[in-house]
Amino acid sequence: MKEKSSQSGGRSHSDNGDEAVARKLAALAHPVRLRLLRHMATTKTCCVKDMVAEVGMAQSTVSQHLKMLVDAGLVGYRSERQRSCYHVNADALDELVNVVGQTLDYCCGKVCGSDSGGSCEIEGRQAGATTPPSGSKDM
Repeated sequence: MKEKSSQSGGRSHSDNGDEAVARKLAALAHPVRLRLLRHMATTKTCCVKDMVAEVGMAQSTVSQHLKMLVDAGLVGYRSERQRSCYHVNADALDELVNVVGQTLDYCCGKVCGSDSGGSCEIEGRQAGATTPPSGSKDM
């Protein structure tokens, strides 16, 4: 008897949230994008020219990295005449931190088990989380 695949045609609400979380994490998974994000965090808005000087790369390369951050919803921008100014989307980053934290709590609870007395070998995490994390529909 064949088992049904867990990847059925319909997607659950949490699958969509997981995809959004994965896009955000993928956007953060490059050292240049992390550096750009940190640089933007030090100012209210930042122009491409400023970020080109910060990372020492071509404007087109910096623009491609910024596009990934914007597409993931981690950075916003507005056009001002002939330049674009970028800013960190703090709400999206806060939400991402929460989902990742819930995931670690859940996984740590499974790894350490509830019989570990609440201590976990994964530094800074409490064992025993039993509710699986869910991606956010808004992410």
